[in-house]
Amino acid sequence: MIDLAKADGALELEGDVCVIGAGAAGITVARRLLRAGLRVVLLESGGLDHEGPVAELNAGENVGEDYYDLEDARLRFFGGTTAIWGGRCAELAPIDLEKRDYVPFSGWPIGWEELQIWYREARPMFGLPGEAPGPDVLQRAGVSLPALDPEVLETPLWSFDRRFNRFAFESCADIAADPKCRVVMHATVTGIVAAPSGEGIDRVEARSLGSGRLTVRARSFVLAAGGIENPRLLLASGLGNDQVGRYFMEHPHARGGRIVEGASWQLLKAFGRRHRVAGQDLAALITPAEALQRREGILNTSLTIVARQPQGRRQFVGMKAYSGIKHSIAPTKRGRALWMVTKKAAGWAQRHVDPARPWLLHKMGSLDIALLVRAEQAPNPESRVRLTGERDATGVPRVALDWRLSEIDVRSVKVLVEALGGELRRLGMGRVEAAEWLRGDKWQTDPLISSHPIGGYHHMGTTRMGDDVRTSVTDGYGRVHRIANLHVAGSSLFPTGSWANPTLTIVALALRTADRIAKGLAA
Repeated sequence: MIDLAKADGALELEGDVCVIGAGAAGITVARRLLRAGLRVVLLESGGLDHEGPVAELNAGENVGEDYYDLEDARLRFFGGTTAIWGGRCAELAPIDLEKRDYVPFSGWPIGWEELQIWYREARPMFGLPGEAPGPDVLQRAGVSLPALDPEVLETPLWSFDRRFNRFAFESCADIAADPKCRVVMHATVTGIVAAPSGEGIDRVEARSLGSGRLTVRARSFVLAAGGIENPRLLLASGLGNDQVGRYFMEHPHARGGRIVEGASWQLLKAFGRRHRVAGQDLAALITPAEALQRREGILNTSLTIVARQPQGRRQFVGMKAYSGIKHSIAPTKRGRALWMVTKKAAGWAQRHVDPARPWLLHKMGSLDIALLVRAEQAPNPESRVRLTGERDATGVPRVALDWRLSEIDVRSVKVLVEALGGELRRLGMGRVEAAEWLRGDKWQTDPLISSHPIGGYHHMGTTRMGDDVRTSVTDGYGRVHRIANLHVAGSSLFPTGSWANPTLTIVALALRTADRIAKGLAA
């Protein structure tokens, strides 16, 4: 362990591989490479906990769609943003990896069957069984899901990692104790320096916010700093092609409408809470079937059925307090502990009290049976991360995020909501009133629909992988085009985002990339 903030002057380190970023992707890569017997230098911009001056390095401009303040949109300390994630794990579907004619720039350079191999290895790392559960698991456990037409709608499941600190430093003692590893804290990378030939990387330069300086030389380098920092560092270092920073995607959130005159108790019992089955926490959601996606030319977007205040109401005191804990208190260890206690209490109430509480409030007119949308966003080259003329305290140019949504993003939600309405009418379970904004083509968020109403803090696509150098930044293993020893790890590789939360796929791809690097260095 080296703390660059305590160093006075310049240090130099060497290793087989230098990994930039100690989040889920970087930790997974480092752990895998160490297991292969390689010497690893793992650089983390922050320390072991949230620090205001370090977090301020994230600050930038939002020049497109309204988005969270960039300073707060990701965490800079060991473990990264997984320190406050909700544990949602989900796999991509086969159609998500396909090139879809109605989705420009879609298509992954990896097949679903191969990705399944890595999912089976990644899932146990989250305390989950190797195979993803299907809706039949809930049915056998006595949870009654609506008999939706499988050619129209599907009900996939989220699995939940029940550990809140899966990638925190205290859970990574194996990395810190490995004699082949050097973990350097407060090491903010300021430049990735190419070799004179331009076909490889010679070294990485990093510094602390004080006088500490660091140079790392390695045989291979992995950039795993997140969907905003990955393109930022490539752009600041003059590396990659003109696709770097493009195709920024999120999972935008919205209120899709509400269900009236319906089977509110059954719907809330099925979709409005988590279910504990054989030691697993599971939750159901609703997505368009593959047949509907192809027939209507829509994305694999999603929604779930929840009890929420009607649009435009004053937020309940309890929900306001929960949101305040999550968003207003600094994410220090103490602040995160407070949020986790609150979240666990809410989870206990869901399992033991719900759906009685929200159902009664709905019957009293205080809550709607609402449609909470967690959508797929189509890749858009004009939705991007750019550098600005301003620099942070380490001298790295700050970014401007120009987040842009497309007509197909809105239309996909509209079709999904209409399809749900048709199915509920057929089953005699209620009538769907679609949200007004779905009549147009402009996305609309709602502060009452979720504790994070804009999106999931999922930054994807900005260093996308692909076979065509004209529309991608890396190859199918995350290696930057035309640079032999520089790889990227994380959701910035995703060509498309599906509805699925990205962490499980991030780890699966990180395992695959690490094994490829290890094999190459052993040759």
